[in-house]
Amino acid sequence: MLQHKQARPTKKGNINNQSKFVDKFFYLAAKARLAQHFISVSILVAVIVWTVWLTLTGPSQALANLIANWEAAVTMIFGSMVAGGTSMGGGAVAFPVFTKVLHVPPNDAKVFSLAIQSVGMSAASLTIVAMRTKVEWRLIRWASLGGVPGIILGSVFLAPVFPPDVIKFSFTMMVSSFAIVLFTLNRTRRRRNLAIPSWGKREQVFLLVAGLWGGIVSGLVGSGMDIVGFSVMVLLFGLCEKVSTPTSVILMAINAVVGFLLHKYFIGDFVEPVTNYWIAAVPVVVVGAPTGAILCSLWKRKTIARILICLISLELVSSFLLIPLRAIVIFSSLFMFVMFLSIYSWMYKTKVYIQRGQSP
Repeated sequence: MLQHKQARPTKKGNINNQSKFVDKFFYLAAKARLAQHFISVSILVAVIVWTVWLTLTGPSQALANLIANWEAAVTMIFGSMVAGGTSMGGGAVAFPVFTKVLHVPPNDAKVFSLAIQSVGMSAASLTIVAMRTKVEWRLIRWASLGGVPGIILGSVFLAPVFPPDVIKFSFTMMVSSFAIVLFTLNRTRRRRNLAIPSWGKREQVFLLVAGLWGGIVSGLVGSGMDIVGFSVMVLLFGLCEKVSTPTSVILMAINAVVGFLLHKYFIGDFVEPVTNYWIAAVPVVVVGAPTGAILCSLWKRKTIARILICLISLELVSSFLLIPLRAIVIFSSLFMFVMFLSIYSWMYKTKVYIQRGQSP
């Protein structure tokens, strides 16, 4: 009799587990079916871009340029998927690979990063909008208002002043400090918001300042608006990574377009060999970035966070291996690390917005 009573909860538990498995199966099947429709949209965008690419450059010239600059194209296969599927942006892959591995001058690498993201992340943004993926449009509007003067300030006034190795390693320290806090955040049970819980002057001013800083970083290294925006969304406002990631992609796309136009028509340094790198990588990123955006919509929240932490870890290791550690590099990097670790820790500990969140 006792054995019979003990068996009943086990049977009920098995039924519940089977029900959860069935629900999860149908959820993934529905998501995959939905993704099929938007894959068609992404393919259409890619075909249009390829047609323009071949028409303007000519088939033979396009192929010859692609072969001559195959390193740029290969780099952006991975970089564009990172750009569409995470908050790191394609520039976070292109800039370190170009400067540390391919030995491209930092300014050329930065201009290329902005130019290629203006294409790839715009394509990913179109896919995100077409898929009706949830994003925080209020944050995009106000952070972009700060990002426009920020990228002008970073590109025109600050980039010529700071040594390239200081800029590269300082950026690494900034994102590494964020990875530490993000790792801590994902080891704790903390509720996530699907939107910013309260909205007013305070939030608008804070996003203007964050956008200004993100624009400055983008003006220095060709990427940064996305990771700055993502850190504010996740740590301060407590937004879910599945909302924060596509929001940061659209945010960086806007910033990259502004930066690209700035360098092409005002600064005037979008010239060879940067143009050749760009032409070689364009047909790649219009496929890779939307693919990353679709994968992001299928991944779990913690999966996105883990991928991001792994990418930042690779960035950190490559910086130590490939950048000579001069005294000024060490001191400036330590200063950036401590400063941003303090800022990120403050945002993480601030629970004004976390209290009212709801888990997705």
